[in-house]
Amino acid sequence: MAKIAIVGSCITRDLWPLREAAPPGLLYVSRTSLASLLSQPVDGYAPQSGPPADLTRYQHMATQADLLKTGLTQLLAHRPTHLIFDFIDERFDLLRLPTGALITHSWELESGGYLDDPALAGATAIPRLSGACERLWRESVVQLAGLLSCTVLRNATIILHSARWAKRQIAPGGTTLPLQGDPHIWDGRPADLAKHNQMLARYESHFLQTIPQAQVIAAQPEHQLADPAHRWGLSPFHYVPGYYDDILAALDKQGAKIAA
Repeated sequence: MAKIAIVGSCITRDLWPLREAAPPGLLYVSRTSLASLLSQPVDGYAPQSGPPADLTRYQHMATQADLLKTGLTQLLAHRPTHLIFDFIDERFDLLRLPTGALITHSWELESGGYLDDPALAGATAIPRLSGACERLWRESVVQLAGLLSCTVLRNATIILHSARWAKRQIAPGGTTLPLQGDPHIWDGRPADLAKHNQMLARYESHFLQTIPQAQVIAAQPEHQLADPAHRWGLSPFHYVPGYYDDILAALDKQGAKIAA
């Protein structure tokens, strides 16, 4: 069986639903941006042994990994045969600390109270759709390309799971309807779907120009639909079952198969 690592979001993770632990052979690094993943750690942040009241153990682990920058260490130690990237978690703003460290301003970071830690004092926002954020992200892809060529990750098959926010949702009887209302990054933070999809197109283009060995997988257009019955609720990136079937089939062709 393959050893798979994901740097991405639930659109890839949900191919192998996680419960208390990942299936053998799977590593999932989430709630991070490539720019944050490759940044320096947050100076002075002391890890907490358990999750805040509003978060699960996994959400806590993912958030702390972004603060302590242990994601890359985990990737190297995992020695994946297949390394899958998707960029749906690149919807979050970045925060820059006075030391220069970058962190991902995820819902978990916000709701878990991590921003109250003195080590995160003085953080300034870098909006996701800003030119400054895009420059940082593009620079991180160049850094990533170097790591993929000079570490154990050079032995992995690199896969880009190409995705966009869905504009339409499935309706009863198999018909489709436009998504109603504006999507949100989280409650109270509306997002511009068209601008995020344009950004994803630019990100993917730059990624493939910089890391041309990456294999691209994508769902069929007719399956790129939001699903009101999705386990995580209606969202532009919570898709119909056929979407995940398409991606699993594409991964199988790449030899990326593990036990569920």
